[in-house]
Amino acid sequence: MASQYNDSFELYDLRVEAVCPPNARILCGAKDGDYFTLEGEMLHLPPGQGILIDIFFDPGSLLPLLPAKQRPTHPNDWMTTDALIACPDPHCASRWRIIRTQLRTFSHANVTAVPIFTPNATPVVGLEA
Repeated sequence: MASQYNDSFELYDLRVEAVCPPNARILCGAKDGDYFTLEGEMLHLPPGQGILIDIFFDPGSLLPLLPAKQRPTHPNDWMTTDALIACPDPHCASRWRIIRTQLRTFSHANVTAVPIFTPNATPVVGLEA
């Protein structure tokens, strides 16, 4: 059955860049200008560049912020304006700048097998129960 509902949603692609003060002690291995991109659900690193995994998984890391930064937000929301995030190592002087780039449109049915349900729990998109 074809869906009568639009199952599209939008996410921003992100570019996350290292900001390292000159002559500062950088403990995470980042160099000023190092970056990675998050395009939809895919994380990309430039060839030959690595990123310390701790920036994703330590307490206070970038990981929980990335999905939130991908979503459109209200202009007054702090998630819209705040983009410079401290390295999760409290002794490291680096920062990570999260930059929203291209806005992409996705289809719910193309990114998950879980159907969208109407208020009366009738599947309208995705796999039939």
